[in-house]
Order: sequence, then C-alpha cells, then structure tokens
Amino acid sequence: MERQEIEQKFTAKSRIRDVISDPVFGNYGRLLFPVQRNYMQGASLGTMKLSWYTNIRPEDTVAVINHLWGRASAGETVFYDIYAEEEKLADPAKRDTGLFLFRGRPGGKVAILSAGGGFRYVGAMHDSFPHALALSRKGVNAFALIYRPGGDSSCKDLARAIAFVHENEASLQLDVGGYSLWGGSAGARTAAILGALGTVRFGEKNCPKPAAVIMQYTGFADVYGSEPPTYSCAGESDGPGLRRTMRQRTEAIRRNGTEAEYEEFDGLAHGFGLGTGTSAAGWIDRAVQFWMKQI
Repeated sequence: MERQEIEQKFTAKSRIRDVISDPVFGNYGRLLFPVQRNYMQGASLGTMKLSWYTNIRPEDTVAVINHLWGRASAGETVFYDIYAEEEKLADPAKRDTGLFLFRGRPGGKVAILSAGGGFRYVGAMHDSFPHALALSRKGVNAFALIYRPGGDSSCKDLARAIAFVHENEASLQLDVGGYSLWGGSAGARTAAILGALGTVRFGEKNCPKPAAVIMQYTGFADVYGSEPPTYSCAGESDGPGLRRTMRQRTEAIRRNGTEAEYEEFDGLAHGFGLGTGTSAAGWIDRAVQFWMKQI
C-alpha cells in the first residue's frame, strides 16, 4: 500500500467507533479517545468535541489518527504499556494507561506529554496528540501519556512513564538526556509537580529531572524551589485568576534563579491546544527553542 493511501485511511466523516475497533489498533484503540465517554461529544472524527476545550480542529484529529494508523499498519509499535499484567490485575484502572509514541528521529530527544481534562478524563486527542505529532515532525520522539485521572494517580503514572522511557532508552533508540515534560491544564500541573519533585516521590526509581517543563493554561501556584526551567502560556480570555497565577509563578521561578518564560495570547480561552490559525500560532516552536536552550 502506498504511503499516500495509508495517510487517507480515515476522514472527518469516519465514525469514532470504527477507529476504535480497527484491527490495526488492537486492544488499545479505545485509549485513543477518553475512556470517560461522557466528556466527549460527537460520533465522527469531524464532530468530536471535548469538554472544556476550544479551537478543536477536525483536520488535526484526522491527521493524528491517520499518522498512528499508518505507522501501526507498517508494523511499527505506536503504543506501550507502562504496567505489567499483574499490576493491572491488582488495580484494573491501570488498564486505562499507556504511552502513545509519535516517532521522531532514531536517537532523537524525548518529550513526554500529559493532556488535561480536569482530572476527570484525559483529553489527549486535542491536548497532547497534536502536540506530539508536531514535535515528531521536528525529530523529537514524543510520548503522549494516557493516565488515570486524579491528582495523585496522574503523578504516579507520569513517574512510571518517565521510568519506562529511561529503562528502554537503548531498545527504543532514544536520547533521554535533557528530556522535557509537557502538559496542558491538569496535565500541566502533573508535569510541573514531577519536574520539581521527581520520580522517587511517587514510588519509582530515581530518574534525572527534565531539562524543561512546558505548561499551558493551568492555575497551579506551588513553587518548591526545585523547578526546572519552565515555559508557560495561556489565553487572555481564560480566567483572570489563572493568568495571574501563571504570571506570578513564572516570576517566582525566576527569583529562584531558574529561567522561566510566560506568554499570553489575545482572544483565546482555555484549552486552545496548538493554537493553529490563532494569535497563539507558533508558540510550540518557541517552546521547543526554550527547551533546546536548556540542553
């Protein structure tokens, strides 16, 4: 099958249930979309909406699905379990976790992304998959985490994901040195906490801290004094308290002697994702530049 045919497997009219059940995706197709279905509306890729998210672009959704389908149909592994079967038997909620890999350059740098969803669900299709696809096109090996919603469980799952990536650096042809953590909303809180407190705090082996944390639209205020360099951004139509908190946190990190940047974009509300076609367009390029400066 030609590559062009693979890339056109799904369209905006494709039904979500058909994507989930496609044999190429095996038993992980259901994790492409929120497990908690009441936070998702629409029956097709083109009509899909996620609670609390804006600027959802059907073309991005279709591109993500076709990319993963094309890679998987070519025999590549695009999904990795982070828990062993015995761990899933002990805690069935761990069956709803894992890492989707958007492959960049073999031996390339690594980013781990956590989507938002208010700790009620994981909005990966808008808040981490498009970002991961964009990063992969820059040569980055981008892992999008599907975690158990919840403040503590999300941190434990991200800690496990960080450990998994470090343990499998050679076999997956990665350069984990100077990796970055990314997140939007609830996922940004999780990334910030792991970046500052580390993996041991959440029951995993001691892994190096990230070179940078990239955060979008979260009102997380805590500053521990051990933050990595941090890039943050939000829309000027998001809550004033959230934006004030992000600005103040950026300033506090700087006062501790660590590099930090904050951007705010006109006319955008919460959950704008990549911000393609808006005042936020290009923010991900600047975030990557910020990250690379720290390596």
